[in-house]
Amino acid sequence: MLTDDKRIRIISGHYGSGKTEFAVNYTMQLSQKGRKVAIADLDIVNVYFRSREKKKEMEAAGIMVISSSIEGDGLDVPAVSAAMTMPARERSFDYVVDLGGNDVGTMVLGRLKPILDPAEVDFFMVVNAYRPDTSTPEGVIEQMEKLEYSSGLKVTGFINNTNLIRETNAQCLLNGDAVLGEVTKRTGVPVRYVSFVEELMTEKVPLGLAGELFPMKLYMRKTWM
Repeated sequence: MLTDDKRIRIISGHYGSGKTEFAVNYTMQLSQKGRKVAIADLDIVNVYFRSREKKKEMEAAGIMVISSSIEGDGLDVPAVSAAMTMPARERSFDYVVDLGGNDVGTMVLGRLKPILDPAEVDFFMVVNAYRPDTSTPEGVIEQMEKLEYSSGLKVTGFINNTNLIRETNAQCLLNGDAVLGEVTKRTGVPVRYVSFVEELMTEKVPLGLAGELFPMKLYMRKTWM
């Protein structure tokens, strides 16, 4: 269960992996379990689908949302709030960090990393095996190594979020499972969750997939996308 993960969950992934959708769902579900939750939107690379876009919904659920130090929904400024360090220091919080989508995006961790206790940190890599750079085990491992090198942290688990958005079916999850199964064999890093948007699945989720099933709602995409 997500309550068994380490107190600080850093969530990253290559472009198009669906990491922000996963991060928002993860945060909402953690809050629903009665935890005191904070999320930091530290993605200063991608200008679309940022978790800060759901700030009102998350704050209504009692979640502390930390994002840009410069307020304004229409602004694209690579600035983060100094408040990002508070939930890392304050152990009463379960802390989710939505990190930038590649090795460049991890650079913002420079401000946070000195105060992180590795024993408290899970570093999850969200993978969509239908994206070009993570469609093979070799590609996933290459991206993982780049994330680890630039962040100074080790990936502790994969999220199989293999999807075709509104055309997602059971085979998508199976394909992602096959790719990540080989990655696990080579690296020893397990698949922690298999995530899927319930309303988009027209078939039953296959049995025997590596990782815990993680049903999600569609928060980040508009109805026309």
